[in-house]
Amino acid sequence: MTQRMTALILTALMVLAGCGQDDSNKPRQLAPLALKEQASSVVKASGGYVVNWAAVLGNPNRWHFGENTVATISAQDATGKEIVRMEQPLDAVPPAGTLAFTGEALAAAKPVSVKINYRPAAWHQAARIPSAFKPFPVSKVATEKLGTGSYLITGYVTDPFQKPASSLVVTALLRDKAGKLIGGGTAFVDDVRSNTNRRFIITVESVSEGGQAASTEVVARTWGATAKPYEDLAMGGAKPVHTAKPQTEPFIKDRGIQAMTEKRP
Repeated sequence: MTQRMTALILTALMVLAGCGQDDSNKPRQLAPLALKEQASSVVKASGGYVVNWAAVLGNPNRWHFGENTVATISAQDATGKEIVRMEQPLDAVPPAGTLAFTGEALAAAKPVSVKINYRPAAWHQAARIPSAFKPFPVSKVATEKLGTGSYLITGYVTDPFQKPASSLVVTALLRDKAGKLIGGGTAFVDDVRSNTNRRFIITVESVSEGGQAASTEVVARTWGATAKPYEDLAMGGAKPVHTAKPQTEPFIKDRGIQAMTEKRP
């Protein structure tokens, strides 16, 4: 009887000790990437059919980059047979940000369905606070519909950082009147600097069946599967917002102290 009571007491003490443990030092579980939007289209071409796709991947984690992510694109014909399977390495997804990507593949037969999946990301804690990763400004975006049903998007991109960006990926996303993603395209721009605007030209070969582009969203990002290119730019600092010298003459007398000591009537 005494041994049984001793065992019960020891069990109770172990339970209490477990309840009192501090879980604050345990690593926080990171949320997975999420495929927020996707669109695809198929057009007849010499030698088969061209499958085009556009998608947006979201990163809900505020302090981590999603690295070494790979998208898997598959397409099936009318019989359900898989006729396209392609792996597309993706650039790093910024903290609390999104990654827009596009691509194309050739199919021997006509696909009737296209699916986009992705592998889980490897997580990298950001070297700077999220606000240090400035977006790359784009300007003078123009969208022209071509006679073949494709679209031509042009514009300019610049660098918000003091250090030049050796290579940027510029992606255009086309949306219909309801805001639904219907297609997109991508171009590369090299040697982007803060004191110049570099021009980009993007061709979107096709959009979702029946879709009509009503708006264009253009986003630019660093090129590479890891956070290093973006972090290198952020570590160098952002370009100052105000760089021009004042054009007015300084005050003859500084009234700062006087204004502080004056009493309101």
